[in-house]
Amino acid sequence: MTKLAHPRILVIGTGDTKADELHFIGDCIAAAGGEAIMMDVSVLGDPPYAPHYDKHVVAQAAETTIEKIADSGDENSAMSLMALGAKRLARRLYDSGDFDAMLAIGGTMGTDLALDVAQALPIGVPKFVASTIAYSHLVPPERIAADLMMILWAGGLYGLNSTCKSVLSQACGAVVGAARSAMKPRSDRPVVAMTSLGKSCLSYMVELKPELERRGYEVVVFHTTGMGGRAMESIAAKKGFAAILDLSLQEVANQLTGSVVNSGADRLENAGKAGIPQIVAPGAIDMVDFPAWLPTPNELLERPYHAHNRLLASATSRPDDRRRIARAIADKLASAQAPVAFVLPAGGIQQWDREGEALHDPEGLAAFVGEMRSAIKPPVELHEINDHINSAAFNATVLGIFDRWVEAGIVPAGRASAAT
Repeated sequence: MTKLAHPRILVIGTGDTKADELHFIGDCIAAAGGEAIMMDVSVLGDPPYAPHYDKHVVAQAAETTIEKIADSGDENSAMSLMALGAKRLARRLYDSGDFDAMLAIGGTMGTDLALDVAQALPIGVPKFVASTIAYSHLVPPERIAADLMMILWAGGLYGLNSTCKSVLSQACGAVVGAARSAMKPRSDRPVVAMTSLGKSCLSYMVELKPELERRGYEVVVFHTTGMGGRAMESIAAKKGFAAILDLSLQEVANQLTGSVVNSGADRLENAGKAGIPQIVAPGAIDMVDFPAWLPTPNELLERPYHAHNRLLASATSRPDDRRRIARAIADKLASAQAPVAFVLPAGGIQQWDREGEALHDPEGLAAFVGEMRSAIKPPVELHEINDHINSAAFNATVLGIFDRWVEAGIVPAGRASAAT
Protein backbone atom coordinates (compact mmCIF):
# COMPACT_ATOMS: atom_id res chain seq x y z
CA MET A 1 0.00 0.00 0.00
CA THR A 2 1.39 3.42 -1.01
CA LYS A 3 0.94 6.02 1.70
CA LEU A 4 0.31 9.64 0.73
CA ALA A 5 2.96 12.00 2.04
CA HIS A 6 0.85 15.15 1.76
CA PRO A 7 -2.86 14.32 1.42
CA ARG A 8 -5.06 16.91 -0.24
CA ILE A 9 -8.25 17.48 1.75
CA LEU A 10 -11.28 19.08 0.13
CA VAL A 11 -12.69 21.35 2.86
CA ILE A 12 -16.33 22.38 2.38
CA GLY A 13 -18.08 25.12 4.31
CA THR A 14 -19.80 28.49 4.15
CA GLY A 15 -16.91 30.93 4.14
CA ASP A 16 -19.14 33.97 4.65
CA THR A 17 -20.25 32.78 8.11
CA LYS A 18 -17.52 30.36 9.18
CA ALA A 19 -14.32 31.92 7.89
CA ASP A 20 -12.53 31.72 11.25
CA GLU A 21 -13.37 28.05 11.63
CA LEU A 22 -12.30 27.26 8.07
CA HIS A 23 -9.01 29.16 8.51
CA PHE A 24 -8.38 27.14 11.67
CA ILE A 25 -9.11 23.90 9.80
CA GLY A 26 -6.67 24.88 7.06
CA ASP A 27 -3.96 25.50 9.64
CA CYS A 28 -4.65 22.18 11.40
CA ILE A 29 -4.56 20.22 8.16
CA ALA A 30 -1.25 21.86 7.23
CA ALA A 31 0.17 21.10 10.67
CA ALA A 32 -0.84 17.46 10.23
CA GLY A 33 1.05 17.32 6.93
CA GLY A 34 -1.86 17.78 4.55
CA GLU A 35 -3.07 20.47 2.17
CA ALA A 36 -6.49 22.10 2.51
CA ILE A 37 -8.37 22.75 -0.72
CA MET A 38 -11.25 25.10 0.03
CA MET A 39 -14.70 24.88 -1.55
CA ASP A 40 -16.99 27.75 -0.56
CA VAL A 41 -20.72 27.01 -0.53
CA SER A 42 -21.89 30.41 0.70
CA VAL A 43 -24.96 31.89 -0.96
CA LEU A 44 -25.41 35.51 0.16
CA GLY A 45 -21.98 36.66 1.31
CA ASP A 46 -18.35 36.24 0.34
CA PRO A 47 -15.52 34.82 2.46
CA PRO A 48 -12.65 37.12 3.46
CA TYR A 49 -10.26 34.86 1.54
CA ALA A 50 -9.97 33.41 -1.96
CA PRO A 51 -11.22 29.80 -1.95
CA HIS A 52 -9.88 27.36 -4.50
CA TYR A 53 -13.48 26.80 -5.69
CA ASP A 54 -15.81 29.69 -5.02
CA LYS A 55 -19.59 29.81 -4.88
CA HIS A 56 -19.83 30.81 -8.54
CA VAL A 57 -18.04 27.63 -9.63
CA VAL A 58 -20.31 25.57 -7.35
CA ALA A 59 -23.41 27.22 -8.83
CA GLN A 60 -22.11 26.63 -12.34
CA ALA A 61 -21.77 22.91 -11.56
CA ALA A 62 -25.52 22.97 -10.76
CA GLU A 63 -26.07 24.58 -14.19
CA THR A 64 -27.21 27.88 -12.73
CA THR A 65 -25.80 31.08 -11.24
CA ILE A 66 -25.36 32.19 -7.66
CA GLU A 67 -27.77 35.06 -8.35
CA LYS A 68 -30.49 32.64 -9.42
CA ILE A 69 -29.79 30.44 -6.43
CA ALA A 70 -30.11 33.41 -4.07
CA ASP A 71 -33.43 34.31 -5.71
CA SER A 72 -34.72 30.71 -5.79
CA GLY A 73 -37.27 31.22 -3.04
CA ASP A 74 -35.87 30.40 0.39
CA GLU A 75 -32.81 29.06 2.18
CA ASN A 76 -33.90 25.46 1.69
CA SER A 77 -34.13 25.71 -2.09
CA ALA A 78 -30.91 27.73 -2.23
CA MET A 79 -28.89 25.21 -0.24
CA SER A 80 -30.41 22.31 -2.17
CA LEU A 81 -29.08 23.84 -5.38
CA MET A 82 -25.70 24.47 -3.79
CA ALA A 83 -25.65 20.84 -2.63
CA LEU A 84 -26.31 19.72 -6.21
CA GLY A 85 -23.42 21.82 -7.47
CA ALA A 86 -21.11 20.79 -4.63
CA LYS A 87 -21.62 17.07 -5.13
CA ARG A 88 -21.18 17.31 -8.90
CA LEU A 89 -18.07 19.45 -8.57
CA ALA A 90 -16.58 17.25 -5.85
CA ARG A 91 -17.05 14.09 -7.88
CA ARG A 92 -15.55 15.71 -10.96
CA LEU A 93 -12.54 16.92 -8.97
CA TYR A 94 -12.03 13.53 -7.36
CA ASP A 95 -12.21 11.73 -10.70
CA SER A 96 -9.57 14.14 -11.99
CA GLY A 97 -7.30 13.30 -9.05
CA ASP A 98 -7.51 16.74 -7.44
CA PHE A 99 -8.07 15.64 -3.82
CA ASP A 100 -7.76 12.56 -1.62
CA ALA A 101 -10.38 13.07 1.12
CA MET A 102 -13.11 15.48 2.17
CA LEU A 103 -13.94 17.33 5.36
CA ALA A 104 -17.14 19.37 5.66
CA ILE A 105 -18.45 21.41 8.56
CA GLY A 106 -21.89 22.71 9.35
CA GLY A 107 -25.09 22.82 11.31
CA THR A 108 -28.25 21.49 9.73
CA MET A 109 -27.67 23.40 6.49
CA GLY A 110 -24.03 22.47 6.05
CA THR A 111 -24.65 18.88 7.10
CA ASP A 112 -27.51 18.52 4.62
CA LEU A 113 -25.16 19.58 1.81
CA ALA A 114 -22.22 17.51 3.11
CA LEU A 115 -24.26 14.30 3.14
CA ASP A 116 -24.94 14.70 -0.59
CA VAL A 117 -21.27 15.26 -1.35
CA ALA A 118 -20.24 12.23 0.71
CA GLN A 119 -22.69 9.99 -1.15
CA ALA A 120 -21.32 11.19 -4.49
CA LEU A 121 -17.82 9.92 -3.66
CA PRO A 122 -16.77 6.26 -3.95
CA ILE A 123 -16.32 4.01 -0.96
CA GLY A 124 -12.73 4.16 0.25
CA VAL A 125 -12.48 7.93 -0.15
CA PRO A 126 -12.31 9.31 3.43
CA LYS A 127 -15.41 11.41 4.15
CA PHE A 128 -15.50 13.32 7.42
CA VAL A 129 -18.27 15.65 8.60
CA ALA A 130 -18.02 17.84 11.71
CA SER A 131 -21.66 18.54 12.48
CA THR A 132 -23.76 20.04 15.25
CA ILE A 133 -26.32 17.28 14.51
CA ALA A 134 -24.00 14.27 14.28
CA TYR A 135 -25.71 11.06 15.48
CA SER A 136 -29.07 12.82 15.55
CA HIS A 137 -32.33 11.25 14.38
CA LEU A 138 -32.59 14.30 12.11
CA VAL A 139 -30.18 12.44 9.81
CA PRO A 140 -32.17 9.74 7.97
CA PRO A 141 -30.37 6.47 7.26
CA GLU A 142 -30.70 6.73 3.50
CA ARG A 143 -28.62 9.94 3.49
CA ILE A 144 -25.57 8.29 5.06
CA ALA A 145 -22.72 7.12 2.82
CA ALA A 146 -21.42 3.62 3.49
CA ASP A 147 -18.13 4.78 5.03
CA LEU A 148 -19.10 8.21 6.37
CA MET A 149 -17.30 9.42 9.50
CA MET A 150 -18.87 12.08 11.72
CA ILE A 151 -17.88 13.95 14.85
CA LEU A 152 -20.22 15.96 17.03
CA TRP A 153 -19.18 19.58 16.62
CA ALA A 154 -19.56 20.73 20.22
CA GLY A 155 -19.37 24.50 20.58
CA GLY A 156 -19.71 24.92 16.83
CA LEU A 157 -22.64 27.29 16.51
CA TYR A 158 -20.98 30.69 16.37
CA GLY A 159 -17.28 31.45 16.29
CA LEU A 160 -14.15 29.77 17.56
CA ASN A 161 -13.67 28.72 21.16
CA SER A 162 -11.50 26.18 22.94
CA THR A 163 -14.18 23.46 22.76
CA CYS A 164 -14.75 24.08 19.08
CA LYS A 165 -10.99 24.02 18.38
CA SER A 166 -10.63 20.73 20.20
CA VAL A 167 -13.27 19.09 18.00
CA LEU A 168 -12.10 20.57 14.70
CA SER A 169 -8.46 19.70 15.38
CA GLN A 170 -9.48 16.08 15.96
CA ALA A 171 -11.45 16.09 12.72
CA CYS A 172 -8.46 17.44 10.80
CA GLY A 173 -6.08 14.89 12.27
CA ALA A 174 -8.55 12.10 11.57
CA VAL A 175 -9.16 12.98 7.94
CA VAL A 176 -5.45 13.49 7.16
CA GLY A 177 -4.62 10.20 8.84
CA ALA A 178 -7.42 8.43 7.01
CA ALA A 179 -6.26 9.84 3.66
CA ARG A 180 -2.77 8.52 4.34
CA SER A 181 -3.84 5.02 5.27
CA ALA A 182 -7.13 4.37 3.43
CA MET A 183 -7.28 1.24 1.30
CA LYS A 184 -9.83 1.43 -1.51
CA PRO A 185 -11.77 -1.80 -2.07
CA ARG A 186 -10.11 -3.61 -4.96
CA SER A 187 -10.96 -7.29 -4.93
CA ASP A 188 -9.45 -9.79 -7.33
CA ARG A 189 -12.62 -11.88 -6.98
CA PRO A 190 -16.31 -11.15 -7.59
CA VAL A 191 -17.83 -9.62 -4.44
CA VAL A 192 -20.93 -11.14 -2.86
CA ALA A 193 -22.84 -9.26 -0.16
CA MET A 194 -24.57 -11.13 2.64
CA THR A 195 -26.80 -9.81 5.42
CA SER A 196 -27.09 -11.35 8.87
CA LEU A 197 -27.87 -10.42 12.46
CA GLY A 198 -25.04 -11.89 14.47
CA LYS A 199 -24.45 -15.62 14.53
CA SER A 200 -26.36 -16.17 17.79
CA CYS A 201 -29.58 -15.13 16.01
CA LEU A 202 -28.84 -16.13 12.40
CA SER A 203 -26.01 -18.61 11.99
CA TYR A 204 -26.06 -19.43 8.26
CA MET A 205 -23.08 -17.18 7.52
CA VAL A 206 -20.80 -19.53 9.47
CA GLU A 207 -21.22 -22.13 6.70
CA LEU A 208 -22.18 -20.00 3.70
CA LYS A 209 -19.25 -17.57 3.86
CA PRO A 210 -16.45 -20.18 3.63
CA GLU A 211 -18.39 -22.14 1.02
CA LEU A 212 -18.64 -19.06 -1.20
CA GLU A 213 -14.98 -18.24 -0.60
CA ARG A 214 -14.05 -21.76 -1.69
CA ARG A 215 -15.97 -21.04 -4.89
CA GLY A 216 -13.75 -18.02 -5.55
CA TYR A 217 -15.79 -15.12 -4.17
CA GLU A 218 -15.09 -12.38 -1.68
CA VAL A 219 -17.95 -12.22 0.84
CA VAL A 220 -18.87 -8.99 2.63
CA VAL A 221 -21.25 -9.53 5.56
CA PHE A 222 -23.48 -6.67 6.74
CA HIS A 223 -25.00 -6.48 10.24
CA THR A 224 -28.69 -5.64 9.84
CA THR A 225 -29.13 -3.34 12.80
CA GLY A 226 -30.08 -0.32 10.72
CA MET A 227 -26.83 1.10 9.46
CA GLY A 228 -25.45 -2.21 8.20
CA GLY A 229 -28.31 -2.57 5.76
CA ARG A 230 -27.92 1.07 4.83
CA ALA A 231 -24.27 0.53 3.94
CA MET A 232 -25.18 -2.46 1.78
CA GLU A 233 -27.92 -0.53 -0.01
CA SER A 234 -25.53 2.36 -0.65
CA ILE A 235 -22.94 0.10 -2.26
CA ALA A 236 -25.57 -1.87 -4.18
CA ALA A 237 -26.95 1.35 -5.67
CA LYS A 238 -23.50 1.88 -7.19
CA LYS A 239 -23.44 -1.70 -8.55
CA GLY A 240 -20.75 -2.76 -6.11
CA PHE A 241 -21.68 -6.45 -5.90
CA ALA A 242 -21.82 -9.42 -8.27
CA ALA A 243 -24.67 -10.92 -6.23
CA ILE A 244 -26.46 -10.36 -2.93
CA LEU A 245 -27.58 -12.92 -0.37
CA ASP A 246 -30.04 -10.73 1.51
CA LEU A 247 -31.06 -13.26 4.12
CA SER A 248 -31.86 -10.95 7.06
CA LEU A 249 -34.72 -8.54 6.36
CA GLN A 250 -35.32 -7.34 9.89
CA GLU A 251 -34.68 -3.73 8.85
CA VAL A 252 -37.55 -3.92 6.36
CA ALA A 253 -39.87 -5.08 9.12
CA ASN A 254 -38.59 -2.39 11.48
CA GLN A 255 -39.22 0.37 8.96
CA LEU A 256 -42.74 -0.84 8.24
CA THR A 257 -43.62 -1.05 11.95
CA GLY A 258 -42.21 2.37 12.83
CA SER A 259 -38.98 1.34 14.57
CA VAL A 260 -36.02 3.73 14.48
CA VAL A 261 -33.74 0.72 13.91
CA ASN A 262 -34.20 0.79 10.16
CA SER A 263 -32.26 1.45 6.97
CA GLY A 264 -34.71 3.74 5.21
CA ALA A 265 -37.71 3.16 3.00
CA ASP A 266 -35.62 1.89 0.07
CA ARG A 267 -34.26 -1.15 1.91
CA LEU A 268 -34.46 -4.23 -0.39
CA GLU A 269 -34.82 -2.05 -3.49
CA ASN A 270 -31.40 -0.85 -4.67
CA ALA A 271 -30.00 -4.21 -5.76
CA GLY A 272 -33.05 -4.81 -7.94
CA LYS A 273 -32.79 -1.36 -9.49
CA ALA A 274 -29.09 -1.90 -10.18
CA GLY A 275 -29.69 -5.26 -11.85
CA ILE A 276 -27.88 -7.34 -9.21
CA PRO A 277 -29.15 -10.93 -8.77
CA GLN A 278 -30.46 -11.63 -5.26
CA ILE A 279 -31.16 -14.64 -3.10
CA VAL A 280 -33.47 -13.41 -0.36
CA ALA A 281 -34.78 -14.91 2.88
CA PRO A 282 -36.89 -13.46 5.71
CA GLY A 283 -34.36 -13.71 8.51
CA ALA A 284 -35.67 -12.08 11.73
CA ILE A 285 -38.61 -10.24 10.15
CA ASP A 286 -40.73 -11.26 13.15
CA MET A 287 -38.85 -8.94 15.49
CA VAL A 288 -39.53 -5.24 16.10
CA ASP A 289 -36.44 -3.59 17.56
CA PHE A 290 -36.40 -0.63 19.90
CA PRO A 291 -33.85 1.02 22.23
CA ALA A 292 -33.55 -1.07 25.38
CA TRP A 293 -32.98 2.08 27.42
CA LEU A 294 -36.48 3.37 26.59
CA PRO A 295 -39.79 1.98 27.86
CA THR A 296 -41.25 -0.78 25.71
CA PRO A 297 -43.64 0.78 23.15
CA ASN A 298 -47.26 0.42 24.23
CA GLU A 299 -48.22 -1.65 21.19
CA LEU A 300 -45.53 -4.21 22.09
CA LEU A 301 -46.12 -4.45 25.84
CA GLU A 302 -47.93 -7.79 25.72
CA ARG A 303 -45.74 -9.35 23.01
CA PRO A 304 -42.91 -11.89 23.52
CA TYR A 305 -39.78 -9.89 24.43
CA HIS A 306 -36.02 -10.37 24.25
CA ALA A 307 -33.29 -7.97 25.40
CA HIS A 308 -30.08 -8.34 23.39
CA ASN A 309 -28.09 -5.91 25.54
CA ARG A 310 -28.46 -2.49 27.20
CA LEU A 311 -28.84 -0.83 23.79
CA LEU A 312 -31.21 -3.05 21.86
CA ALA A 313 -34.35 -5.05 22.64
CA SER A 314 -36.96 -6.79 20.49
CA ALA A 315 -40.55 -7.92 20.68
CA THR A 316 -42.46 -9.97 18.14
CA SER A 317 -44.84 -8.30 15.70
CA ARG A 318 -48.48 -9.30 15.50
CA PRO A 319 -49.79 -11.68 12.81
CA ASP A 320 -51.48 -8.87 10.85
CA ASP A 321 -48.21 -6.91 10.80
CA ARG A 322 -46.37 -9.96 9.49
CA ARG A 323 -48.85 -10.34 6.66
CA ARG A 324 -48.28 -6.69 5.79
CA ILE A 325 -44.52 -7.21 5.91
CA ALA A 326 -44.83 -10.23 3.61
CA ARG A 327 -46.74 -8.22 1.03
CA ALA A 328 -44.23 -5.37 1.19
CA ILE A 329 -41.30 -7.75 0.66
CA ALA A 330 -43.03 -9.29 -2.35
CA ASP A 331 -43.77 -5.87 -3.83
CA LYS A 332 -40.15 -4.77 -3.50
CA LEU A 333 -38.84 -7.95 -5.11
CA ALA A 334 -41.38 -7.82 -7.94
CA SER A 335 -39.78 -4.65 -9.32
CA ALA A 336 -36.24 -6.08 -9.48
CA GLN A 337 -34.43 -5.83 -12.81
CA ALA A 338 -32.47 -9.05 -12.25
CA PRO A 339 -33.25 -12.60 -11.11
CA VAL A 340 -34.53 -13.03 -7.56
CA ALA A 341 -35.01 -16.22 -5.55
CA PHE A 342 -36.89 -16.14 -2.26
CA VAL A 343 -36.16 -18.94 0.22
CA LEU A 344 -38.99 -19.41 2.72
CA PRO A 345 -37.98 -21.48 5.77
CA ALA A 346 -41.36 -22.55 7.18
CA GLY A 347 -39.68 -24.05 10.25
CA GLY A 348 -38.59 -20.70 11.68
CA ILE A 349 -36.74 -17.52 10.80
CA GLN A 350 -34.43 -16.74 13.74
CA GLN A 351 -32.91 -18.57 16.68
CA TRP A 352 -35.22 -17.23 19.38
CA ASP A 353 -38.44 -18.26 17.60
CA ARG A 354 -37.80 -21.95 18.31
CA GLU A 355 -40.03 -23.77 20.79
CA GLY A 356 -38.94 -22.93 24.33
CA GLU A 357 -37.20 -19.70 23.30
CA ALA A 358 -38.31 -16.19 24.30
CA LEU A 359 -39.77 -15.20 20.92
CA HIS A 360 -41.54 -18.44 20.05
CA ASP A 361 -44.75 -17.42 18.24
CA PRO A 362 -46.11 -20.17 15.96
CA GLU A 363 -49.27 -18.23 15.13
CA GLY A 364 -47.28 -15.27 13.85
CA LEU A 365 -44.90 -17.48 11.88
CA ALA A 366 -47.80 -19.31 10.23
CA ALA A 367 -49.41 -15.99 9.28
CA PHE A 368 -46.21 -14.80 7.62
CA VAL A 369 -45.49 -18.06 5.79
CA GLY A 370 -49.04 -18.29 4.47
CA GLU A 371 -49.03 -14.70 3.20
CA MET A 372 -45.58 -15.08 1.67
CA ARG A 373 -46.66 -18.15 -0.30
CA SER A 374 -49.39 -16.20 -2.03
CA ALA A 375 -47.54 -12.87 -2.32
CA ILE A 376 -44.48 -14.07 -4.23
CA LYS A 377 -45.22 -14.20 -7.96
CA PRO A 378 -43.12 -15.22 -10.98
CA PRO A 379 -40.58 -14.33 -12.21
CA VAL A 380 -39.42 -14.27 -8.57
CA GLU A 381 -38.57 -17.87 -7.64
CA LEU A 382 -40.14 -19.23 -4.45
CA HIS A 383 -38.25 -22.00 -2.65
CA GLU A 384 -40.12 -23.18 0.44
CA ILE A 385 -38.43 -25.57 2.85
CA ASN A 386 -39.87 -27.10 6.00
CA ASP A 387 -36.69 -26.49 7.97
CA HIS A 388 -35.48 -23.61 10.14
CA ILE A 389 -33.34 -20.80 8.72
CA ASN A 390 -30.49 -21.96 10.99
CA SER A 391 -30.35 -25.41 9.42
CA ALA A 392 -28.13 -27.30 7.01
CA ALA A 393 -31.11 -27.63 4.67
CA PHE A 394 -31.43 -23.86 4.40
CA ASN A 395 -27.74 -23.46 3.60
CA ALA A 396 -27.92 -26.22 0.99
CA THR A 397 -30.91 -24.54 -0.66
CA VAL A 398 -29.14 -21.17 -0.88
CA LEU A 399 -25.96 -22.71 -2.26
CA GLY A 400 -27.93 -24.78 -4.75
CA ILE A 401 -29.59 -21.66 -6.19
CA PHE A 402 -26.28 -19.79 -6.24
CA ASP A 403 -24.44 -22.61 -8.05
CA ARG A 404 -27.26 -22.93 -10.59
CA TRP A 405 -27.07 -19.20 -11.30
CA VAL A 406 -23.29 -19.38 -11.75
CA GLU A 407 -23.69 -22.23 -14.22
CA ALA A 408 -26.33 -20.22 -16.10
CA GLY A 409 -24.12 -17.11 -16.21
CA ILE A 410 -26.47 -15.05 -14.01
CA VAL A 411 -23.71 -14.69 -11.43
CA PRO A 412 -20.11 -14.35 -12.70
CA ALA A 413 -17.88 -17.33 -11.96
CA GLY A 414 -15.59 -17.08 -8.98
CA ARG A 415 -11.82 -16.80 -9.24
CA ALA A 416 -9.00 -18.09 -7.12
CA SER A 417 -7.57 -15.29 -5.01
CA ALA A 418 -4.25 -13.85 -6.06
CA ALA A 419 -1.44 -14.27 -3.56
CA THR A 420 -1.27 -11.40 -1.09
